[in-house]
Amino acid sequence: MTDRPPGLDDASSEPGGSASGRAWWHHAVGYAVYLRSFADADGDGIGDLAGVIERLDHLSALGVDLLWLTPFHPSPLADNGYDITDYYGVDPTLGDLETVRRLLDAAHRRSIRVVMDLVPNHTSNQHPWFRAALADPAGPERGYYLWRDPAPDGGPPNNWVSCFGGPAWTLDPGSGQYYLHLFLPEQPDLDWRNPAVADEFDAIIRFWLELGVDGFRIDVAQGLVKDAALRSNPQLAPWDPGQRREQQWAAFEHRYDIAQPETLDVFGRWRRLCDAYGAVLIGETYVLEADRYAAMLRGDGLDLGFWFGTMHAGWDAAALRHALAAPLQHVDDHRVIAWAASSLDEVRVATRLGGGEEGRRRALALATLLFCLPGVPFLYQGEELGLLEGIVAPESRTDPVGADVQQSRDGCRTPMPWAPGPNFGFSTAARTWLPDGGRRAEDTVAAQLGRDGSWLERYRALVALRRATPALRQGPFAWADLGHDALGAFHRGPWTVAANLGTEPVVAPVAGTVAFDSLGLAEVGAQVESITLAPAQAVVVATARASAVEGGPTTPDADRSAA
Repeated sequence: MTDRPPGLDDASSEPGGSASGRAWWHHAVGYAVYLRSFADADGDGIGDLAGVIERLDHLSALGVDLLWLTPFHPSPLADNGYDITDYYGVDPTLGDLETVRRLLDAAHRRSIRVVMDLVPNHTSNQHPWFRAALADPAGPERGYYLWRDPAPDGGPPNNWVSCFGGPAWTLDPGSGQYYLHLFLPEQPDLDWRNPAVADEFDAIIRFWLELGVDGFRIDVAQGLVKDAALRSNPQLAPWDPGQRREQQWAAFEHRYDIAQPETLDVFGRWRRLCDAYGAVLIGETYVLEADRYAAMLRGDGLDLGFWFGTMHAGWDAAALRHALAAPLQHVDDHRVIAWAASSLDEVRVATRLGGGEEGRRRALALATLLFCLPGVPFLYQGEELGLLEGIVAPESRTDPVGADVQQSRDGCRTPMPWAPGPNFGFSTAARTWLPDGGRRAEDTVAAQLGRDGSWLERYRALVALRRATPALRQGPFAWADLGHDALGAFHRGPWTVAANLGTEPVVAPVAGTVAFDSLGLAEVGAQVESITLAPAQAVVVATARASAVEGGPTTPDADRSAA
């Protein structure tokens, strides 16, 4: 077991933490690494664990203290590692157990905690459990998965669809039964109503906690437990397997296939395991209805849950304000919200918000709000560089979910650009697993590091402000009405955070000392009585209203009225 880093802050008085009472994650800044695209240390064109070790100083300098790694287990790569054949192993193209130990030690020396992806909704169809289930329908492993007889017409047992498009059921000709898969047919879903499955994952979790990992990001957290009767979902619109996958999914109300209340029992079981190690449990709680999202975070279960509403809003003030307000209105403890604007599954935020320099400015304005809201902010690798969606030609695409650019996730997964030159410093290989995405020399870490006004330096300044300012992490929160619909604004203790989410300049009546300006138009330290915010300009201002704010609304009901 590796040594864990000391607490980032003294959080011993905070409720809702581990058994030791130290909820260190409430103070953290998270960073998501897509492992195959972050850094390649051995020159085979694929990012690996040793590459992460070599680049930890970048994360440390950025101010990151919570690192989330995508899966590194053995996998046939039907879904680029999210189809696992051995939960205890490490894919040899990515490293080995000793490399994991070295990574944990190197990160902990920098006070960076490491969270690994746990993929409990499904396995690979090459996993020994599923192979045994196919080989022996009467064997115990058959019950690890969800099998059903065909419907009376010979088709699938119900109308559920895969997140990747098409029916969520595949026929096994050998037994004449269908098995369930919310993703690819190569990713059969586990039956979390089977106690044997829960026992298997208890052992898996203990293994990695003993090795020294600091927690888990639970993949498809909302999908683990299914309706006991596997009832068909209500249909909202016509469904056709030729539609885009998003349209197919939206054709149904997902009442029975995801977000079942029994899932909280699974989270509670894992929470008790993690508490003994002071480890964090983070859910990929991918539901866009804020009330269903909040329900996933109730009880003694997940410590944090990702809110995906901010990854789907465009540059529209009303839509963005709603995306920010919705989880705060429904979640009882705001500290459990994990905020993100980009991820390994979504179009990069700077592209989604308009592209080019305009999109980059808008992305940083949104990040300014997220970093100052109650909860824990996460950056997705390259977001700190202002990266746009990478360009990937059809012949180079690897993502199984879409043959066209609208559906493919390859564009947000292109290699991290470290320095000008071959492969932008990602790898010495002649060919990398994905192309560089059309990056430029000015997109790289080396070109931006230390350059005044670069995206990297602006994001570093934002992270540093959050880390240095207790009120921006744990201070009282209240929405601010600054008199204009284009403004998104709130107070955190004696601080006011405001962003122009519109397309025209707006005067914001904020008085105090400027501590951060996303566009650098106002000098840090300047005293202002009001400030004219350009489109996509966000500021953090130290005001003289501490006593008033400390008595302001902090309860969910008060937040609802303020929003």
